[in-house]
Amino acid sequence: MKMLFFEEKETEKTYFETHELPDFEITRFETTLNQNTELTEEQYRETVILNVFINSEISKEVISKFKNLMIIATRSTGYNHIDIDECKRRNIAVINVENYGRTSVAEYTIGLMIALLRKIIPANENIKRHILCKDCYNGKDLSNMTLGVIGTGAIGETVCKIANAFDMKILACDCLKNENIKDFTEYCDFDELLKTSDIITLHLPYHKSTYHLLGENEFEKMKDGVYIINTSRGELIDIEALYNSIIKGKVKGAALDVLECEPSIFSHPMPAGLPQNDCLKYTMYAWLLAENPNIIITPHIAYCTTDSVNKIMDTTFKSIKDYFKGRNTNLVF
Repeated sequence: MKMLFFEEKETEKTYFETHELPDFEITRFETTLNQNTELTEEQYRETVILNVFINSEISKEVISKFKNLMIIATRSTGYNHIDIDECKRRNIAVINVENYGRTSVAEYTIGLMIALLRKIIPANENIKRHILCKDCYNGKDLSNMTLGVIGTGAIGETVCKIANAFDMKILACDCLKNENIKDFTEYCDFDELLKTSDIITLHLPYHKSTYHLLGENEFEKMKDGVYIINTSRGELIDIEALYNSIIKGKVKGAALDVLECEPSIFSHPMPAGLPQNDCLKYTMYAWLLAENPNIIITPHIAYCTTDSVNKIMDTTFKSIKDYFKGRNTNLVF
């Protein structure tokens, strides 16, 4: 089966070097797939499977170029970057990876909390510059803080379990209560979580209902000096509102592994003024935030461990094989 594999990372290259996949004829690209991607007529005609990550834009226009496409597999849980309606119209199966990075993302989330509250990164940077100031890094104990977890699926559940080991008070908000954490997690409504939490961490998928879930109104409801963690999707936070809340002192610090318009954020210099284009605007605020010592920004790597990547790849290829055997493993549609 002919497959085009997009957004290949170094860890995935290693996977291909160590795993045999005789059922597939794979052409691999480091770039994303979108309507500007140039492929050969043969590739448009003979490709059966597209394998992508979240930065590809699989629009109706992209899908229509492929003549014999049967499957679009995304190496992610979210699939909002794929035109599902067009896939349904053309009877193209969409496959995702449920709950990938459960352990790796949860551990990274807690790591970001510790790094942020204990000022590990600025302390390390100053040491490299031969700046010695032992009294500059006064931090806070996690055990004395209330953690607000928005979304208690597989990753949110694991975050709660680790946070409980740190003796944190844990509040949670979700439409469904997770029975696995009920003994040490208190569920409350969204506004109560915003008003009460010292640290707020997001673990939700992105779709229309969660777009800019944290915006100006939500930040105003939070405690003064709150910390924000996002290892989920950048679109969940209005970055302009976050920046303004940090300037006003409402938000003490933030750790962001994901950003809206992620592919373009650091691909060009910081723009002057306030650009009208949304992605340019988000880029400007990302650069401004990156200059703040109370902000940690990392390039969407929370899931990126050898164990997690191997599991994602194994699951993706197994789900594709299962589809051709009549099984609906991880089938979105």
